[in-house]
Parts: sequence; structure tokens; C-alpha cells
Amino acid sequence: MLGKTDGGTTFIRNYNLYGPSTQKAPDAGLVYENLARIDYSDGAAVTPWLAEALTFDEAGTTLTITLRDDVTFSDGTPMTADDVVFSLRLPLSDPSFNIGGVTYTAVEKVDDRTVEVAFDAPAFSELNQFAGSGTFIVPAHLWADQDLNSWTNPDPIGTGPFTLERFSAQQVTLAARTDYWGGRFELKQLKIIPTNGDAVKAQLLRGDVDWAPIAWADAENEYVAEDPRNHLYQQYATGGAYSMFYNTARAPFDNVNLRRALAMTIPRTEIVATLQRPGTEAGPTGLVDEIYRDVLLPEYQGQVQQVDAAGALEELAASGFTVSDGKLVKDGQTYVPTLSFNQDYGWDAYANIMIRSWQDTLGLTVEPVGAPGANLWEQQQRGDFDLTISTTGGAGPAGVYRALASQAAQPLGEKAATNFGRWTDEETDELVAQLTRSDDAETLLAATQGMQRVVAEQVPYSPIYSSYWFVAINASRWSGWPTPEEFTAVPTTALGPDFALVARDLKRARS
Repeated sequence: MLGKTDGGTTFIRNYNLYGPSTQKAPDAGLVYENLARIDYSDGAAVTPWLAEALTFDEAGTTLTITLRDDVTFSDGTPMTADDVVFSLRLPLSDPSFNIGGVTYTAVEKVDDRTVEVAFDAPAFSELNQFAGSGTFIVPAHLWADQDLNSWTNPDPIGTGPFTLERFSAQQVTLAARTDYWGGRFELKQLKIIPTNGDAVKAQLLRGDVDWAPIAWADAENEYVAEDPRNHLYQQYATGGAYSMFYNTARAPFDNVNLRRALAMTIPRTEIVATLQRPGTEAGPTGLVDEIYRDVLLPEYQGQVQQVDAAGALEELAASGFTVSDGKLVKDGQTYVPTLSFNQDYGWDAYANIMIRSWQDTLGLTVEPVGAPGANLWEQQQRGDFDLTISTTGGAGPAGVYRALASQAAQPLGEKAATNFGRWTDEETDELVAQLTRSDDAETLLAATQGMQRVVAEQVPYSPIYSSYWFVAINASRWSGWPTPEEFTAVPTTALGPDFALVARDLKRARS
């Protein structure tokens, strides 16, 4: 039993991965799969999954995808190149379907096991897009005749390890496939229930749920200590960070000095202390030391940005803004900024810490605007925010930084897949192009370090704390769970292939 803390209070039976509705069924990645997987146990390397091989030509503009020959959809139909071509063309067919920000321009079938994907420019570092939610492989024979703007796909058929057995607003039951290409599981059934951070703690302690994605501030004392053998509380680095985005497409956040002033007064140490995760403050580059230490500039290694009130006031003065009655004022214009955040993640407390710091150090009033995750996601995509909290990460430096390319930005009101802050900058575009188009080690290192300076100095977003998957596990019924010290897959259903690997190792615990 999975206690899902980030899916709202009820579930919606909508497995249409591309439709306009923000309300989706939970954990579609257990039914649908990607061609590739990001291996977070190996520096976020992209590795084949439904693909047997992913090979670029010498120019880096043509990717040849060789498919596994043992994959079937759950209705028994073999997966072929036709399905892959159909699926990869969906983001190209309608801009609103490009939810993952794909950058390829054409997809062609070579034979039943081979597909070629074309890029307009070298794309050696672009493989991560084949491991995301925007490029799930779906069965062409079931999807081709549907109107994806209205269809809800209530009975999903995918290549993944599970099928939908029962669906209600309060519980989804998935059945493990006996013909899954990745092997058979001792786990026969997975139940998913909606819950929240407070309720799931009691459910875990009672053994009503087996695991849950939850950041538990005092888990060591409140949970692990109750049953050290079976109560596990783990964290796995994602390689990215939780960051604050500025809406740079509109005033006043198009002002770099103002962005710096706000960044310099985020109390990161206080936030991670509240999280009971000391030492996880993010550095100014958005790259996590423990994964990217070899490419970090020396001046950013191990750096933790503390609140610098004096420096922030200097930046505020340089911005030309003044603060009057808590409001930003410049050239006769008055601004009352808002900070939007995900209520499903319990971010209220951390937002309030930031808001209080801005009030104390700058005299600035910032209004909190919490929203459920699905609503916030749509607001961020459309640029309907002043300041907002989201994740910044991906496979390798290119995966982290490509979201800042101007081609990923959209006009306010139109959906952007990644560049929520609408950052447009010529230097950024040049550096991201080098990151994604080159396979030369020295060029990649120079571009990575150039982007570190862009993020640290121009602050298109402000990293707050290093991002981890927090997982609480009650292992009294199932054994074989990985640990952060020894793992090949992360025990979260947010990463479908990872959970398939985890589920394969789970065994019924002995009494």
C-alpha cells in the first residue's frame, strides 16, 4: 500500500498523458514507460529502457533508437517502431502536447525495431528527454483515433509492469503483470491511496501503508526509533534543487539587482533546519556538490549562501526600487509581490520563513499564495506568478540548465514546459547550445562552468535546498528495500522504471 501525499485528496480517472486537464490519475508511469531511464545511482546517467540502444551519428543530429524485441503492451500486442514513431510524434503534432519540452524535429521508422530521430542541431546531451513524462510510449492502435483534447483514457494499456485493476476516488488498485518484459514480481498488487503529510505518519506507524513519499521533520525520533528494524526513513539525491523562480517576463523581476536582493535574503539554513536536514542548503549554481563536484568551479564548491542583509540592501538601492509601507516603488509604479507554492508538499511553513526574512531585512511585504500541486503546475506553465517554488534538475548539467534556453520560454499566458520564469539571455542560449550540441569534454566543462556563473550572478532562479526524494518505509510486510548507501534504483513511484526494479527485489517479510 502506497500513501500518496502529493496527489490531492481524491483521484481522477484520467490517464490521458497529453490532454489539457491538469487533473490526472496517479502514477501513470507504472503503466506507461519510456525509451530511456535516468540512473540516479550513477550520476544521473541516461541509460536505455524500452530501447536496447540509443546511438547518435557523428554529427549528433540523428539519433538511432534500437528497440527491445521482447516488449508487449498489456493487451498482448507487441511494441513496435510504429508505436514509438506515433508516440514521439505526439509532442510535434501540437505545441500543447509538448509537455516535456522535446527539441527533436522529426521521427521516422527504419524497420520494426529501429527508429531515427532528427534534430536541427547537435544534441548529444539531449537524451534525457526520452526518459521523461513527455515521451511515454503508448499503443498506436488504441490512441491514433482518439481526440486527445477530450479523451480521458479510462482503461490504460501500456508496456509497464502494472495494469489498472480497480479505480475509485479514494483508492487505485494496480495489478502486477505476469507477462512483463522486465520479469515477474512476488508483489502481485499495488494499492494507492490519497493522504496528507500528517495523516500518513500515523498510517505508517500503524502499518496501514507500506511506504510514502514524505519529508518528515523529526522522523529519526518519531518514526525510526519506534521500530529501527522495520521503520526506514531515506533520502536520495535528485541532482537538482528546490528553487525560487522569478517571473522575468514582467516588472519588477526583470531587474537583476532586485533578484539578487531577494536571493541574498532567503534563509536557507533556517529552512533546512526546519526540515531536519542540516547541510542540504543548495549552492548558488543549482548543481548539487555530491553529484557534480568534479565540474563545480572552486568558488562554488561547498558554498552556502547565508542571509546578507547589508549586501541585499545595496542591491536594492542599485535596483532603483525603494520600499514604502512594505511595497516596492519605482517610477511611480507600486508592486506587492506574491510567492506561490505547492500546498500538497506542506510548503506553507517554508514560504513563511522566506516571507518573514524579506520583511525583516528589506522591509518588503510578500503575499503567500498556496495552491494544490495540479493548479500550481498550470500557473507556472502559463507564467501566472511573481515568485514561485519549483524543482530545477535533470540528467547532467545539460539536463539542469537546458530549461533556461529561450526556446523553452513562451509568452505569458501560453504554456511553457520548463522555462517557467521566461528567462531569455543570449549568453545562456550560447552556453546551453554548447552543452547540448558538443561531445567535446573541454567544451562541455567550459559551458557548464559558464552556466554556473549565469545562475549565481544573474539569478534567473535562486536554489534554496538540494532536492531529494524523501521516502518513509514500513518494512514489516515487505523486505528487500534499497538503502541510500546501496541502491541501483530509487524506491519511488515517481520514477516508473526505478520502481519496477525495486518491486522486482521485494519479497514477503518473514514473521
